[in-house]
Amino acid sequence: MRGAGDQRRRGRGAQAATAAVEAREAAAAAFYDMDQAQKYIAGRVTVFEDLDAAAAGPVRREFAGLSEAADAASVGYISVLDAHDLADQDRTPAEYDAARRAFVAAAERLQQVTGNLNGFAERLAPQMARLEAALDQLPPRLTAARDAVAAADAAVAAAKNAGMDASDPEAELAQAKQILAQLGSQGLGGLGLDGAMRKAEEVRGIAERAHEAAAELPQMAQKVRNSLASVRTRVDVVANRAGPVREAMKVLLRGYSQSCWQDLRGAPESIEAGVTRARERLNEASAHTSRAEWKQAQQALTAARTELNAADRRAGQVTGRVEELKAVAADPQGPVEGVRFAVRDAQRLAMAQPGGAAPQHARVLDSLVERLENAPKRLSGSHPDYWAYLQELESIKTAAGDVVTRIRSERAAQG
Repeated sequence: MRGAGDQRRRGRGAQAATAAVEAREAAAAAFYDMDQAQKYIAGRVTVFEDLDAAAAGPVRREFAGLSEAADAASVGYISVLDAHDLADQDRTPAEYDAARRAFVAAAERLQQVTGNLNGFAERLAPQMARLEAALDQLPPRLTAARDAVAAADAAVAAAKNAGMDASDPEAELAQAKQILAQLGSQGLGGLGLDGAMRKAEEVRGIAERAHEAAAELPQMAQKVRNSLASVRTRVDVVANRAGPVREAMKVLLRGYSQSCWQDLRGAPESIEAGVTRARERLNEASAHTSRAEWKQAQQALTAARTELNAADRRAGQVTGRVEELKAVAADPQGPVEGVRFAVRDAQRLAMAQPGGAAPQHARVLDSLVERLENAPKRLSGSHPDYWAYLQELESIKTAAGDVVTRIRSERAAQG
């Protein structure tokens, strides 16, 4: 009987040992799965941080918590492994059963952590897919940036070989090269994917501007030469206006009250001074041209044109004033008709509103009608102030236009 009992105990011991070994192997497999998941996700989080550092903070914090749980589960598993050396054959069935339970508990904890890690990975996957799809756009943008830099380099070299001053496009090109070198050596370099793509686009844009500027230098040279001739001719034209302006000022002084011309006092001298300054800028442009300093020459020509435009405008004010005053002196009622039409147009628009004209618009329009009726009273005395009369009419016309604008704006706001 004792032999049969021993055999049964040995059978129970073998079964318990087998179950304990199987539990240990299952725990080892669970540990391996969790370790692989943790390492894989750590790598994905690192990539995520490189691609989108701004959005990586919450991701990194969540993963840190999961990683801490995984490390604790690993420590627990190793502790169970150390505590239950199944290579020791001198164990009772109860000890094997305790080992099995410990390994099962460790495996369950490892599997739970692995599930949490995999769930995190699934939530991260759509964002990673979006970023990695966008990442495919970076290489072609870098290629476009490099191509643009190469093209600009060739254009700058060609301009310099032709004796042009290419310092400006060359400086822009140097800036593009510097940014491109940073991208090449640092990769994303903390910029994130969007930042890297923006930098690549910035390089391309700067290089294209440098290319365009360098390519335009030969055209600029010809343009400057043509402009020199054009501005020289215009200087003479504007200078010749000084004589007629002096005669026009005499007409104003002899025939009209001071208020009609006092704002034009000194116009002939102002025109002559402007022409003198324009000639000085023109001489500067010629000097720059002789040294192939096309940009500086162009700037000097622009300054000369500015002086001539101001002088020409001043001359036109004087001669135009004479024509306006002659016309109103010959027919004082002539300018009134256009103003009266503008006021009536505003009145019709105001009355077309539901319920008639709004009080605020009606008050303004009534005052404009009164001003229009009183305007001719300004033309009194032996030397009427025709200019004040014309300015009053223009003020009334402008005010009527303002009423029209306000009414239309109010209607648009109402729907």
